[in-house]
Order: sequence, then structure tokens, then C-alpha cells
Amino acid sequence: MTTSVRRSIVLAVVVLLASVTGCTSSTDDRSSVDPAASIERGGDPPAAAEPSAPTPPTAPTATTTEPSSPLVGRTIVLDPGHAGGNATHAAEISREVFIGTGWKACDTSGTQTHGGYPEHVHNWDVARRTEALLRAAGAEVVLTRTDDDRWGPCIDERARIGNDAAADAVVSIHADGGPDGGRGFHVLHPTAVTPQSAAIAEPSRRLAIAVRDAFGRITGMPTSTYLGSSGLMPRGDLGGLNLSTVPKVFLEAGNMRNATDAALLSDPGFRQAEAEAIVTGLVVFLGGG
Repeated sequence: MTTSVRRSIVLAVVVLLASVTGCTSSTDDRSSVDPAASIERGGDPPAAAEPSAPTPPTAPTATTTEPSSPLVGRTIVLDPGHAGGNATHAAEISREVFIGTGWKACDTSGTQTHGGYPEHVHNWDVARRTEALLRAAGAEVVLTRTDDDRWGPCIDERARIGNDAAADAVVSIHADGGPDGGRGFHVLHPTAVTPQSAAIAEPSRRLAIAVRDAFGRITGMPTSTYLGSSGLMPRGDLGGLNLSTVPKVFLEAGNMRNATDAALLSDPGFRQAEAEAIVTGLVVFLGGG
């Protein structure tokens, strides 16, 4: 028998002995017996000692536990802009509501592509995809509307939903109706025009930057060529931002009136990428990035 074959047998015996004897403490001097050496010399392997009781496993401590996702236990409010029933409830959505600095219509019906794909459908689909990803990551998710059939809620109520939930972050999901020749996405964040918006302006801007960076990287959509600067746009005239007491941004995911953007926004695969980008931005923001 060759030396290499003999060593293979030795290793097999060692593994077998280990499985029979179970776990031993680190101070057990039986480990000083070398069965390999005995067989190499042509003798019999040493007899296995009586197995000792296994050492009880040590309870995990905070220092040995894997860090959890920044989303675990966090409350995220998703606000899919507009609604499917808005267009047939003109009187209701035209009613003016107070937005912190003045009065504005309850809501609008949103825009659509030249091919007829409505913004409210896009917003609802992206919200549901984002909701699924957030829940899978351990977040609590609240939506400002529960379907795409009815009208509303009004912009002041949408803000109230985020406030009442004590949300860690709110993302309002939209797509813009800009000039046909304009491309790209931008993220709106509040300015200090009300006591509420003054308190959240700084964290909301950080949220906007996190969402902007993730959205551009993951979707490949360029930042807007016709609004804002480098994909960011402060606004002081939107009730959803002015009335919020928690960090909040509006994502305008692209220009539905531009043929290139419209093709992307109408594509389910791109909308899934939008959802992944929103979640990534939230992870960065809540993780202190």
C-alpha cells in the first residue's frame, strides 16, 4: 500500500472517530493521541475514549449577530400619485384644500403618454412593486390609496397619512408630463416654507439625493433636461411636501410626453427597476448614507 493511500485511510478513520466521540472541551488531552502516527508505524489505531457530554451551545450575543437591514422594523409610506377615478370625479378633485401656504385643488388626474398609457396606472404599478420589495426586506408599508379605481385622496390627506403613520420616510411616485423634447427624471424635495417643512427640509434633501443616485444608477434614466438641477428640484408650492412632518420626496420617474421615456415607463421590466431603485435609495437614507 502506498503512503498516499495509507494517509487517505488515516484521514477517514480520524473523521469516523470524531463523529463517534462527539464534541469535547478544548482542554481535553485525548487530542494528544495521534492515530495517524500509529497506523503509519503499522500498529492498530488507539481505542476511542468514552464520549463526553456535548458542550452546550453559547447563546448568540449582540456582537455575534449579523447586522440587520436598515429597513427592518421601519415604516415606509408610498404615495402613488393621482388615481384611476380622478378623471370621472372632476368636482371632487377640484375642491380646494389648504396646503400650508395657500389653497390648491384637491388633486388632478395626472398625465399620460401619447400612446394612452396613464400616469396613475404607472404610479400604482410601481408602488405595488416597491411595496413587495420593502415587505420582503422587513419594512412596514403604508399606501396612501389601496386601489387604482376610486378617486383621491386629496393632497392634504396624503400628507396626513404619512404623518399619522410616523413614517421613517415617504416617497410619492409620479411621472411627469413635460415637453415632448425633454427627457429624464427628477426628485422634488421640500423647502422651508412652513414650520413642518422647515423641520424636515434637511433630511428630505438627503432622501432626495439617495433616491436620485439610486434611480439613475439602477434604471439608467438620465436626470431631467428641462427641470431642476442634476435631478433635484426644491419645491415650496406642493401641499404633499408643505404639510409633511416626516421626511418626504416626490419622484418624477420620467417624462411621459417624450417618446423614449414613455417607452421605458410603459415597460414592466423598467418599472421593476424603478421599484428596486426606490428601495435602494431608502436603504441608503435609513442606513445613514
